Amino acid sequence: MVSRRLTILLCLGSFCCGLLFTNRMWTIPEPKDIVMRTGIEENKLKLVSSDCHSKSIIENDVLGEVSKGQYAIQAAKDSIFVASQSPENLKHTEKVKSRKYLMVVGVNTAFSSRKRRDSVRATWMPQGDKRKKLEEEKGIIIRFVIGHSPTAGRIIDKAIEAENVKHGDFLRLDHVEGYLELSAKTKAYFVTAVSMWDAEFYVKVDDDIHVNIATLATTLVRHRSKPRVYIGCMKSGPVLAQKGVKYHEPEYWKFGEEGNKYFRHATGQLYAISKDLASYIFINKHVLHKYANEDVSLGSWFIGLDVHHIDDRRLCCGTHPDCEWKAQAGNLCVASFDWSCSGICRSADRIREVHQRCGESENAIWNAVF
Repeated sequence: MVSRRLTILLCLGSFCCGLLFTNRMWTIPEPKDIVMRTGIEENKLKLVSSDCHSKSIIENDVLGEVSKGQYAIQAAKDSIFVASQSPENLKHTEKVKSRKYLMVVGVNTAFSSRKRRDSVRATWMPQGDKRKKLEEEKGIIIRFVIGHSPTAGRIIDKAIEAENVKHGDFLRLDHVEGYLELSAKTKAYFVTAVSMWDAEFYVKVDDDIHVNIATLATTLVRHRSKPRVYIGCMKSGPVLAQKGVKYHEPEYWKFGEEGNKYFRHATGQLYAISKDLASYIFINKHVLHKYANEDVSLGSWFIGLDVHHIDDRRLCCGTHPDCEWKAQAGNLCVASFDWSCSGICRSADRIREVHQRCGESENAIWNAVF
């Protein structure tokens, strides 16, 4: 028999031992949002964690390199900007922007016209130092205008480049050459010229006519106070609907009934437009329609504008004896050519003779005041 006191003590001791044993061995249920992971899952978790850590390092490195690259680009831009703001460059930029020219004369030429260009250089187009002097003292720019061949790097392109290295008198256009692309070339010329030189007038000339530069400049100066000036020998020829003929107009139907005539426009051998009209072409270059004939295209661009059409027949004189008689009478021609050839017939051979008979004196341009 055990006493009552001892029994109570044994019960208390058993209870305490039970509590101790229960705390050590009983697994407490986990909450529903906690997932128990096995050893394999723990390893996977470590691998994923490691990959995330590596990815984070790589991303940080890439971002760091991008930041470095952006910093380098910005630094380069800053250095270029600083260089462009140097006193010498600022003076040059201000000089270019502030320079005003009287006229830019673009002589339209082709890859096959080397002899024509040489004949022009030998007659009415000053060369070398004289051409530079003409630009600096008289504000007259003269350039042969040509685009590129359909295939880049062809021999004909290289020949033009070599010719330009020798003479330095070309204006290359972002344009593919072709007879059916003359309207596009004319537009490209005015767009390029007005973007390069700030002039009062922009002139287009063919490379097979004779021009008296001083007389041309004097003629244009008379109209410098007028806005939107379009100068040339105005005409209104028939719209040719028949296919296969020269100057055929595929869009003849736009001009009314068959047999109708074009609106008044300057003949294509030589014409001039004032700066505001050249700027108009530059601004609207993407929406100006091109007809088959470039002189018609130019005239159409001004139809809806308030333009001064100036018809000056001295811009389309015949060759001698016509231009010679006029010169002797004191009415020197601006340009001379043969209507039958739309230029001087066999110009490479005959332009020197035309120059001798109908050309202005060598000092005319230097003595002229514009």
